[in-house]
This record gives sequence, C-alpha cells and structure tokens, in this order.
Amino acid sequence: MIKSIIKNEPVGTISKRQQLFLKFTYFVFIDIVVLNLLNEFWDKVFIEFFYISILTAILLQTLLQITISIEHRVAEHFKFKPHFKHKVMRVFSTWAILFISKLIILKAISFSFGHSVTFGGPDHTRGLLIFIIVVIVIIATEQLFASIYKRLG
Repeated sequence: MIKSIIKNEPVGTISKRQQLFLKFTYFVFIDIVVLNLLNEFWDKVFIEFFYISILTAILLQTLLQITISIEHRVAEHFKFKPHFKHKVMRVFSTWAILFISKLIILKAISFSFGHSVTFGGPDHTRGLLIFIIVVIVIIATEQLFASIYKRLG
C-alpha cells in the first residue's frame, strides 16, 4: 500500500456520488478547522460549543454548494449571449446571488443556532462584514487544499 502511494498508482475507482461525498466531507472538515481557529483567535467570531461548530460547518457548506450551483446556472444562461448588456447582467447577477446568499446563510445560522454562533462580537455590530470575511477565509483555505490535492495527481 505504501509503495503504491509513493508511486502514485491508482488503487481503484470510486463513483461520482462517492466523489461528491468525499469532497463535501473534506470541505466540511476544512470549515470546522477554520471556524474553530477563528473562534479561538479572533474575538469577532464566537461559537459556543464544538458540536455547534460542526453543525455550523455542515449548514454553511450545504448552503454554499447550493449558492454555487444557482450562480453557475444563472451564469450559464448569459454565457453565450453576444450582447454587452448580457455580460453586464451576468456580472450583476453573479454579484447579487453571491451577496444575497451571504445574508441568507447568516440568517440561517442565526435562526439555527441563535446566540451560540455570532459574528461581529456580542452586540452583532458589523456581523455581515465579519461573516463575509469568514466565508472568504474558508473558501480561500478550501481552494488552497484543492490546489494541493490536484498537484498531487
């Protein structure tokens, strides 16, 4: 087994559903680590218990994947339209979907976990901005690890 790993030999095939499960699980684990590190070292992120951070990461990753799916469908609609106005609409719709989704995700987290998960400190000031920063850090970390994974192939 170790020799096949070192030689980078394939060890079998996995189905598309197994791939999606592994990707989702992998990203959830990254989200858990990032959320807990931010909770530990940044006073603007508060997560009361570890199990809540796990549930938050699962909810966050699920809603992010739904958002990306919706954004890709809308972008695909405008992709092959030749006019400049369609390109502008593509950019605007992408921005609107990504921004509004953060509001929805933040509300879903707030609804699901109440004061057990807060962004922006105890008085919720700048909560949306802090949450957007958290999401950017999570996505950047996911992309870093995905890039490392691809380079190993």
